[in-house]
Amino acid sequence: MGKFGKWIAGGLGWALFGPIGGIIGFVAGAYLEKDEHPAQTRQRRTTTGGYAMTLLVLTAAVMRADGKILKSELDYVKRFFVQAFGANAATEALRMLRDILKQNIPLNEVCAQVKANMDYASRTQLLHFLYGIAQADGRIDASEQKVIDEIGYRIGVSAGDIGSVRSMFIRNNNWAYDVLEIKSNASDEEVKKAYRKMAVKYHPDKVSHLGEDFQKNAKDKFQKLSEAYEAIKKERDIK
Repeated sequence: MGKFGKWIAGGLGWALFGPIGGIIGFVAGAYLEKDEHPAQTRQRRTTTGGYAMTLLVLTAAVMRADGKILKSELDYVKRFFVQAFGANAATEALRMLRDILKQNIPLNEVCAQVKANMDYASRTQLLHFLYGIAQADGRIDASEQKVIDEIGYRIGVSAGDIGSVRSMFIRNNNWAYDVLEIKSNASDEEVKKAYRKMAVKYHPDKVSHLGEDFQKNAKDKFQKLSEAYEAIKKERDIK
């Protein structure tokens, strides 16, 4: 059994229920061996398996944003998962994703379930994953940006944090300030204070309960925050 299978066998928690459970139930059941069953206890904390499957469901929603699924899109999603979780897990994820893409995805209901059950740091990390997947082909389409931002609002991520994550991938002249959620006319002391605040908010330990793979990839968000801070320090010659 591969990595995704082990995550599912370890338990899907609350993701086994509601609209997400309706979407992934058949996929998860068909993927596991006949004598293996995911834990069906409703857990408040998000499990690694539940998080992985929620990510796949939301990835499918983003991919369907422009009304068509291209082989090139599946290829770049696979490239993202290879980088994030390794080749074998990427193959498993793509197999599941193909099945999920065939199903109806009630985005409002899915997002409501995520908002009600997932902690804030994990929800913010979902957006970072979705933007990373969208950018895996080298560009983010307007339709992809729109649906990812919409997902962010619907799962209860603040407008500031949505803009912060977005600016890590879509950069304008003020991208570094947007990442830190401050104005470009902020004082040097305000810049330092904002960085310290965001460093606590985006620290990888916030999602340690999701397992090493997801925590490892949370470090990318933290690194992009540091990159933004360093860009401002260089611009202002802050020591």
